[in-house]
Amino acid sequence: MNSMNRRVRLAGLATCLLLVAVFVQLNYLQIFRAGALDNNPLNTRNIVLKYEQPRGAIISADGVTLAQSVPSHDQYKYQRVYPEGALFGQITGYYSFIYGTDGLENEYDAVLSQANASVTFPTDLQEVKNFFTNQPAPDNLHITVLARLQRLAASELAGRAGAVVAVVPRTGAVLAMYSNPTYNPTALASHNQATEQKAWKKLTSGPSSPLVAAAYRQRFFPGSTFKVITSSAVYDHKPSLANKAIPVLTGLPLPDTANQVLHNFAGEACGGKLLELFTVSCDTGFGQLGLDLGGQNLYDEARAFGWDRPVPLDLPGVAESFFPQPSTFVRNGGALAKSAIGQESVQAVPLTLAMDAAAIADKGVIMTPHLLGRVTGSQGQTVTTYHPKQWLRATSAATAAEVTKLMLSVVNSPNGTGVAARIPGVQVAGKTGTAQTGGPNIETWFVAFAPVPNPQIAVAVLVENQPIGTEYQGGTIAAPIAKAIIQAYLQNGGKP
Repeated sequence: MNSMNRRVRLAGLATCLLLVAVFVQLNYLQIFRAGALDNNPLNTRNIVLKYEQPRGAIISADGVTLAQSVPSHDQYKYQRVYPEGALFGQITGYYSFIYGTDGLENEYDAVLSQANASVTFPTDLQEVKNFFTNQPAPDNLHITVLARLQRLAASELAGRAGAVVAVVPRTGAVLAMYSNPTYNPTALASHNQATEQKAWKKLTSGPSSPLVAAAYRQRFFPGSTFKVITSSAVYDHKPSLANKAIPVLTGLPLPDTANQVLHNFAGEACGGKLLELFTVSCDTGFGQLGLDLGGQNLYDEARAFGWDRPVPLDLPGVAESFFPQPSTFVRNGGALAKSAIGQESVQAVPLTLAMDAAAIADKGVIMTPHLLGRVTGSQGQTVTTYHPKQWLRATSAATAAEVTKLMLSVVNSPNGTGVAARIPGVQVAGKTGTAQTGGPNIETWFVAFAPVPNPQIAVAVLVENQPIGTEYQGGTIAAPIAKAIIQAYLQNGGKP
């Protein structure tokens, strides 16, 4: 009997010890290890929980829904959909179970997620009823891009590789930012992992790289659009050069080279003072101006215009435009002359060139570029509104006024390279660019703003991979696209 009681007591004691051990372990896991377990990549529960909640909508400035969550009637409860598909894919980004997030889905995840939904305290009986009976909805993101301008940009590119970026000079608001090729994020938001993987493989295996948006994630040779910055450097650092008569040449012998010569487009002869050089986009003249300015002055001017520094656009993965360090030009005058016309190793992001045009339009100031317009809460109330702020002082108002005169001449002079951008009754200031790539094709550009003297919109247009020929230039290929964007925006008074 005593032996029986002893065994019972031992069993009871062992059970108590096991219960204590379980209690200690549970508390250890829940208190001390909770964070590590929650963040363990093998723990998919948090990811599943996110899919069980709706995300806020992303809405264009003219009221078009670009991304939203709809009931999925499966284990994840909500499906992310993109009604405009590829038109806004490189702006909205994707919300993927496997590949995470990109674009606005990434940048404003905290805004769009259910966990951060804003709720207004009810003030009447109906609001009290709604408060307790309706599921709180997440905040909605309203962006500055106009769907109608985005559609027009896609239509004007007409399937050609390139990019269109339009901004409001005085605020930095992005009005359009379209690149081709682009992609439809719908398949990446699929709840079927095989579908996601197939779509991802297709997007990442080809040479076109649609996930790397040309408008803000890629760099290209800017060609003569860089002459806007070279001209600004003249007024800012050596204003006497504006009145220097550059000899009329068909080719400029390049110093520090083995008899290299910088030729004008199609073997043309040109020269004169800065206004004439800019109007006809004279390469030999600007090559000489670059040599006269020096590498340090050109570099300082480019950096003042936002080159070689991170661009504060509210999207992940924004590329920097590149201008070489002054040391690059020591005993290398050929590289300096070529850099002054946007060649050699100079590379530009279309977004940067749109902002540089906006800087001239806004009296030398570059406003912070932004997509955020406002955030609305679950009951339609405005939670926050973006307030424009200055990013850089690129140049003086006096220099901006002088460069504006140069850009007006490009469009309005009979021999200007940008006459295709003329709009009846509207003063358009612009600059063409035709960049050699080292291959069989060229890049064609046009940057512009309008109307002068009260600019409402600045635009940069790039059309890639054009054949080399007189009919394929920035003035004939890219300028008409910029004209269409500017005209469409101004016809509506700049309103959504």
